[in-house]
Amino acid sequence: MRQAQSEARQAKSGGRIARKEAPGPQGTLLKDELAEIIHQAVRDNRSYLMEHESKEILEGIGIATTGYLVARSEDEALAICDKIGFPVVMKIVSPDVVHKTDAGGVKLNLMHADDVSKAYRDILETFKYQHVEGVAVQRMAKAGIEAIIGVTRDPSFGPLIMFGLGGVFVEVLRDVSFRVLPITEKDAAQMINEIRGSGILKGYRGQAVDLDSLKQLLLKISRLVVENPEISELDLNPLFLYPDGYITVDARMFVSEPAEHEHMTATGAESLRDFFYPRSIAVIGASDVEGKLGYNVFKNLTSHQYPGSLYPINPGKESVMGVRAYKSIRDVPEPVDLAIVIVPAKAVERAIADCCAKGVRFVVVEAAGFAETGDEGKLAQERILKIIHGNGCRVLGPNCSGVINTHHNMVQSIGLLSDLKKGNVGMVAQAGVYAAGILTGLSNVLDFGIVATIGNKMDINETDILEYLSDDDHIDVIVMYMEDIRSGKRFVDVASRAAVRKPVIVLKSGRTEAGKKAVSSHTASLAGNDEVNSAAFKQSGIIRARDNEHLFALTRAFSKQPVPKGNGVLVITYTGSLGVAATDMLYLSDMRLAKLETYFKPRLKSALPDYASVGNPIDCSFSMTPGQVKRLIEIGVESGDVSSFIVVIQGEILGSFVDVMKNIDYKEKPVMCVVACKEFMINDVVKMEQAGFPVYSTAEMAAEVLGQMYHYGVRRQSALTDSIARHLTKDAFSVDNNPVRLRLINPKDIGLWTDFVNGCSERSLWLRFLSPFSATPERAERFCNLNPEEEVAVVAEMKVGDEYKFLGIARLIKNKRCEGEAEYAIIISDPWQNKSLGITLTEQCIELAKKEGLKTLRAETIQENYPMIRIFRHSDFAIDGKDENMVSMSLNLS
Repeated sequence: MRQAQSEARQAKSGGRIARKEAPGPQGTLLKDELAEIIHQAVRDNRSYLMEHESKEILEGIGIATTGYLVARSEDEALAICDKIGFPVVMKIVSPDVVHKTDAGGVKLNLMHADDVSKAYRDILETFKYQHVEGVAVQRMAKAGIEAIIGVTRDPSFGPLIMFGLGGVFVEVLRDVSFRVLPITEKDAAQMINEIRGSGILKGYRGQAVDLDSLKQLLLKISRLVVENPEISELDLNPLFLYPDGYITVDARMFVSEPAEHEHMTATGAESLRDFFYPRSIAVIGASDVEGKLGYNVFKNLTSHQYPGSLYPINPGKESVMGVRAYKSIRDVPEPVDLAIVIVPAKAVERAIADCCAKGVRFVVVEAAGFAETGDEGKLAQERILKIIHGNGCRVLGPNCSGVINTHHNMVQSIGLLSDLKKGNVGMVAQAGVYAAGILTGLSNVLDFGIVATIGNKMDINETDILEYLSDDDHIDVIVMYMEDIRSGKRFVDVASRAAVRKPVIVLKSGRTEAGKKAVSSHTASLAGNDEVNSAAFKQSGIIRARDNEHLFALTRAFSKQPVPKGNGVLVITYTGSLGVAATDMLYLSDMRLAKLETYFKPRLKSALPDYASVGNPIDCSFSMTPGQVKRLIEIGVESGDVSSFIVVIQGEILGSFVDVMKNIDYKEKPVMCVVACKEFMINDVVKMEQAGFPVYSTAEMAAEVLGQMYHYGVRRQSALTDSIARHLTKDAFSVDNNPVRLRLINPKDIGLWTDFVNGCSERSLWLRFLSPFSATPERAERFCNLNPEEEVAVVAEMKVGDEYKFLGIARLIKNKRCEGEAEYAIIISDPWQNKSLGITLTEQCIELAKKEGLKTLRAETIQENYPMIRIFRHSDFAIDGKDENMVSMSLNLS
């Protein structure tokens, strides 16, 4: 029956080419009868679907293929050829044959009936010892750009989707991109752009492919796999891409019983608050004998003046370091928020059981001798997990060095530490020794707020701590050193939210693989650990460091300097060669040299020696002085095209620059310093770092760091904009029977904005801006490239033929001096005034403002702007006052 239905559907489609399609229906993508193909294969203990089954499923969700008709005799094969036409392809259909081409089961470009008959007989002869269900007969696809889409499942991250160009690009160059499922339309676009061969897709010798249909195909595959967890791997290979659509030539799906969902404990930031800011701490194993780890832990807590209550637990002591001791934590009369366990491994289980009996919510196990030592240690960890899960207790470690929180004067480290400054960097490290080394080595140039070591991460893991740090107001930058990632799917979800709030920089070890397990699909063979990690980091907005030097080069910049608002850089140097080095890396990092406005030339000349040329990079030669650099920086601060600075300074005179550079108003434009061979003048480097300026040994590192900061800002701004856009509750409606949609303006709208302004009458522009107004390039950039934390613009857009145009624009401009307040302004193009568009646009902006947490909207216009005043009154704005020709209105949103 299913074969008859397949033939009927194939007869209608004729191996069609997919073109742009409407979004799929609500609910499940796959119909019940097609889902049953997958379920039956799993019940039959089959590991994969045959090609015609895979293609039937794909066709059923609107993905075009070359067809899936199966002939069970030579005459049926010839009849199918008469129906679909020549040339054709013939393929073996057998549950015993996975790799058909390699086994000789594929015959291409058959032009005549005789060719088909011979091919049919040859295939049956070749596979006479296998179970053969028939021979698939398919229309030969016309040549296109060959691509591959695939899915595999990672033990930690779950299903992953892959895209790349086919042939040599995937076989030899491994030019592919990955994402963790499910993906968004933006993810799909980024996957296409990331591959090195993306230029071929966008237009090679005038032949661009249909990128919209390709993005929709990626989204359909994402949804298919997410909704059908029995699909373990999938390959569309090859897939031919055309200027108008695509077609799937070959398809494979591997199936299995769905894996059980990993148990994930979402701690939430609030529930870990007492872990990082406990009111009381018990140290089980505290000692007053120098040299013992219990001494070090308790000494650190007392010497750093921990503000809460301390309870040393030691059955052989009356007191430890002058603090009353207890034989057991059960004997402590007051509540205990957190316990640190630093006793031999064999005594840890009993200690944790006592903590649970006492009602302790958090335990830090700094003792070693568990899973890191072998099977016996793993079993001990499993027994501890059973104890804590039954008592609502959370455990950090074992085999860790605890937590340091300089904002709570809490140092739990097993190594003795001297004074620590309160800082804005949060660090998560698996190894306590690594964290201690970094903390000691960088203490003069980097101030940490919280350092958490997770050890064996038996319970509390890197994702739990990342989630908390993203909400801690003392932390501006999060740094992570990771050896492996557990609960990868949750890590992506948490990291995606965290990276919008603050930079998350990760150094992940294990970039190479000593070996790879056997895999079934082509996609799985390409999905190595490092490829998967890189995909997860990109998707989350995480910045990946390549080594420790790069990690802390980034950390010092993000923790000390603001993120650049543009990609124009002013380079000031004493030697042209380092200016060239900076320039090369800037352009490799998608940054550029800023273009100083011509009216700055006289000031530049007066600041430079006669023999120096005026340009960027600015080469001061060896006559560079602190005062000279100050004058040049101040010019750059005033320039509208300069968003950041690289200042290359002679090491011998570095110290003379510190005080001068501290006293410049940079107006939130970041500065990176470069000192060649800086290790030989480290004292002055430390002074400059402590003044807030990161110092690098090479101009290339400074330029690279600036580039990564800028691109982080762009990604963050895009993510914030997407989040705000989801608050538009009515994004589509009609005006005079014309479909109109609402969306947020973006930097690509400069042309549409310019056309809109040019299409408005002088009077409409004057009523909106209260002065003559025209669409200059500078204004277009200003009004389209917005920081969503400061300003949001909603446009009403209509499609006319193949072109779009704006009908109206409304803006919410947040008041920096009064939190929760924003100015509201709106303009409607003349032909669309008095059609209720202004009311609809205003109502949506009011809803958006409420969801963004704004409390008050204020508006101002001239008294003769009656249409605008009517809109405001309709939306319940109240008149606050009239001043000469102006009227001020406000709306209370709380």
